[in-house]
Amino acid sequence: MSTRYHAEHTWVRQDGDTALVGITSHAQDTLGDIVFVDFAAVGTQAAQGSVAGVVESVKAAADVHMPVTGEVIEVNEGLRADPSLANSDPEGGGWFYRVKLSQPSELEGLMDGAAYQAITG
Repeated sequence: MSTRYHAEHTWVRQDGDTALVGITSHAQDTLGDIVFVDFAAVGTQAAQGSVAGVVESVKAAADVHMPVTGEVIEVNEGLRADPSLANSDPEGGGWFYRVKLSQPSELEGLMDGAAYQAITG
């Protein structure tokens, strides 16, 4: 499945009954140099739109909102070790979570790339 976007500047990419989640390129551009990430714990049940972590940059701190409902089954330890991955590869190696999807149909209500680009300019 292609990448889908949540209005709170997170992305999700489905892989079977799981999905990767991260912050968008727009979010990392707005934040600037990211210096710290705080993850929800593995096993956390997160509802779509809920706060599932925090990202801190030299400019500000921002909540990371879950774009889909699911259970956090993995966090990106590489990102914890090197938060700058969220800047250099936000929609690749800078992913935040792998989640087990509870409601895959929520993906249909998220934006595609063109719609997300339209709201972020």
